[in-house]
Amino acid sequence: MARAGEGRGVGRKRRRGAGGGSIMAAPGPRLRLEAAFSFLLLLAGAQALVPSHRLTARDLARLRAVLERPFTDVRAAYYSIVGLGSLGVRLADEKAACKFIKSHVDSSSVESLFYAAQAMQVLSGCEVTISNETRELLLAAVSEDSSVTQIFHAVGALSGFGLPLASQEALSALTARLSKEESVLATIQALETASYLSQQADLSTIVEEIEDLVARLDDLGGVYLQFEEGIETTALFVAAAYKLSDHVGTEPAIKEDQVIQLMNAIFSKKNFETLSEAFSVARAAGSLSQNRFHLPVIVVPDGPAAVSHHQPVLRLQVTNVMSQLLTQVSVKLDQAKSVSSKATVLQQLPFTLSGDFFELNFMSVKPASGYYDFSISVDGDKRFIANKVELKVKVSTEVGITNVDLSTVDKDQSIAPKTTSVAYPAKAKGSFTADSHQNFALSFQLIDVNSGAELTPHQTFVRLHNQKTGQEVVFVAEPDSKNVYKFELDTSERKTEFDSASGTYTLYLIIGDATLENPILWNVADVVITFPEEDAPSTVQSKNLFVPKPEIQHLFREPEKRPPTVVSNTFTALVLSPLLLLLILWIKIGANISNFSFAPSTIVFHMGHAAMLGLMYVYWTQLNMFQTLKYLAILGGITFLAGNRMLAQKAVKR
Repeated sequence: MARAGEGRGVGRKRRRGAGGGSIMAAPGPRLRLEAAFSFLLLLAGAQALVPSHRLTARDLARLRAVLERPFTDVRAAYYSIVGLGSLGVRLADEKAACKFIKSHVDSSSVESLFYAAQAMQVLSGCEVTISNETRELLLAAVSEDSSVTQIFHAVGALSGFGLPLASQEALSALTARLSKEESVLATIQALETASYLSQQADLSTIVEEIEDLVARLDDLGGVYLQFEEGIETTALFVAAAYKLSDHVGTEPAIKEDQVIQLMNAIFSKKNFETLSEAFSVARAAGSLSQNRFHLPVIVVPDGPAAVSHHQPVLRLQVTNVMSQLLTQVSVKLDQAKSVSSKATVLQQLPFTLSGDFFELNFMSVKPASGYYDFSISVDGDKRFIANKVELKVKVSTEVGITNVDLSTVDKDQSIAPKTTSVAYPAKAKGSFTADSHQNFALSFQLIDVNSGAELTPHQTFVRLHNQKTGQEVVFVAEPDSKNVYKFELDTSERKTEFDSASGTYTLYLIIGDATLENPILWNVADVVITFPEEDAPSTVQSKNLFVPKPEIQHLFREPEKRPPTVVSNTFTALVLSPLLLLLILWIKIGANISNFSFAPSTIVFHMGHAAMLGLMYVYWTQLNMFQTLKYLAILGGITFLAGNRMLAQKAVKR
């Protein structure tokens, strides 16, 4: 993970010296080398960077479902109303929403006033009269003693209610406070606060914070760019940066590839757990769809990116990040290059608009089947980014089989080969023989049905299936220099593959390729294969993979012989002898049990303890681990409670 600003300075920690220049040491040779290497990596990666995430129709439906939840308070109303407004959606009952806000706003809370003011701006015909006390409360919050969040809420409320504000004083208070708060969220709120201030104020110091925030972004694999605080904070940054840039008329210090990375990170979020998450993503989507500087373009094919003689037209749809159609644009094919031959087959050809799609009849140039790299450009607005698109297009065709010859060839060549021709999809009449005296041979050609050109698909197999045992043997058919596919079966060389199992085999021809519309499985003929009797297996077993396997009989180690009974009894007596010695000593010396109490807790405790010892014996002889733990939990719980009670009584007596 790398910082987006690495190689050009650290975010807010960078300070300017006298004269406005940045203070930094001269780079050494090693630093210059690393910077050059990083630049080359970025240059190589930038060409492949494309939008990988956007808001599809399904994503928008999920987003709207969250934002259209019933209001619970003024903050929820703000998130829903402003979030839906960013998506271009208006509430069904704006009067009810306005009434809810008026009845729930807390005129003594700057935060509540901010939410109410901004939400009411989106609603049509929703106005409220602000008292002098409320106005003074908001103005008092715009001071150096307030936090950035309080200044943001106060300025936003004053702007939303249309109340006058001294922008330069508010800017001074904001700048002074921002120097003490260096969090990402505080800086983002400062950006949006500045967007409420007058354009006559010098907002350049706040605008510079955009570049510093970009330097604090984390680069995730060159595809995503986000703050470590999460997607919600990243989306709020995008919305605030473009809102301020539109306000001052200055392009934000965000590179085009960084915009794409930000977009990929924000719109990778498909499910929204909180209303604030949905709000932030909606705000970012609205900003990236409508701003004065950067408009990402999404080019998607209508279905698979594939053409054929039955479907010769490639159809593309051009949208913004919210899947809104962009039809007032020009789409052009810069070049179409074959992946296999690297030859350019078409270039500088415009797509034509048909309804909501841009179309191009690629089959008009009669391309060979295969894959082609399309370089497509979308023009029509200088704000477009990601408008140079690389698209891999598949050209499909139909395969035909011609010149199919089946032959029986004598090994000594004393007899002329017997050749039979067969046409697809018919099966050859009769059967063919392959044994120790003659081989079986198959030859054929594959052509493009539509153009007549020769084809060499990726998958060309000959499969032989034993009609009796189900055994299958598969061979690869290879083309020669003239693209004629040949397969010859010599039983003496192939007996290992067949396990020397003689019988009648069904010969299938299998043709497949990703660019074929009609993959082929053809039952060509029956071949009688005979192996020498001395090579034949004693029992012919089925080669069917889908049959039960023989049961595996496990042989466990026999238990060791137990020792004699005398040895066992002697050992037991030795183990129990200390207990016997204890009893003898108690009788001789005298055991003092005067302090033993016959209270129920004492009796239960000792009985429980004895029962646990007995359980250990039963575990050794009868029970398993899980059964023992179950009983031990019951006995242990009772014994614990009784013992605790017994000790408490002893403590009271002392």
